[in-house]
Amino acid sequence: DVERSRGLGDVYKRQDSITLGVALLATVIATRTDKTGRKTYGSFRAEVFASGFTVLVMLAVSVYVVVEAIQRIGHPAEIATGQMMVVGVLGLAINVISIFILHSGSKESLNVKGAYLEVISDAAGSVGVILAGVLIKLTGNGLWDVIVALAIGIFVAARALILGKHVLAVLGQQAPEDIAIESVISDLETVPGVEGVHDLHVWTLTSGMNVATAHLLIDGSADPQDSLEMAQKVLQSKHSIEHATLQTETSPTEYCHLSW
Repeated sequence: DVERSRGLGDVYKRQDSITLGVALLATVIATRTDKTGRKTYGSFRAEVFASGFTVLVMLAVSVYVVVEAIQRIGHPAEIATGQMMVVGVLGLAINVISIFILHSGSKESLNVKGAYLEVISDAAGSVGVILAGVLIKLTGNGLWDVIVALAIGIFVAARALILGKHVLAVLGQQAPEDIAIESVISDLETVPGVEGVHDLHVWTLTSGMNVATAHLLIDGSADPQDSLEMAQKVLQSKHSIEHATLQTETSPTEYCHLSW
């Protein structure tokens, strides 16, 4: 009904304010210089935590919408007033503009991606309110209100899970999806002087910042420093790994080939 539609609108606006505010705060924290000397990787992962928070908020909102939809079953739905429709259309227009602004950045930053998906979910809510009002007016069937609300809840939850998957991959220190470990090893083994590669680990610190560690088995006749520098250039140019900690050795050390 009208009151519950207003309630859902308030929820989406609060979701907007909270998640976008957290995203902005995370960006500020990520750029701060560490003064404690203990954050050896800086505070870049603040953006990842902010994205995780966005996931939780989106899931909470989707559950709220679904519960509200179920509670509406069996109750007559009132058609949204013209004023509400106008507000809904204006809100949708703002969301569409925000979507276009955030679209390009969402491909580069997990934090921006979280804000982008959150704005999409808000836009979906606006579309849902408008669509439900039109369908009820045309058909006189209040069940459309429930169907549209359920669809919105599922839509928001699906996008939250997609974002959550990326967040967990970063926090779990998985290799980036666009980096094939076998290819990294193969390219390193083509570096002059490198006879083998082991204990290779590649992960994402935060969006656009891939790091790696590895042991390089060097031919005894090669210059380890030259091989090291060429290996770092290969990782940077072919795999976008700008920060790599590489250990060179002429024979495997006692603590190599860790099982993890």
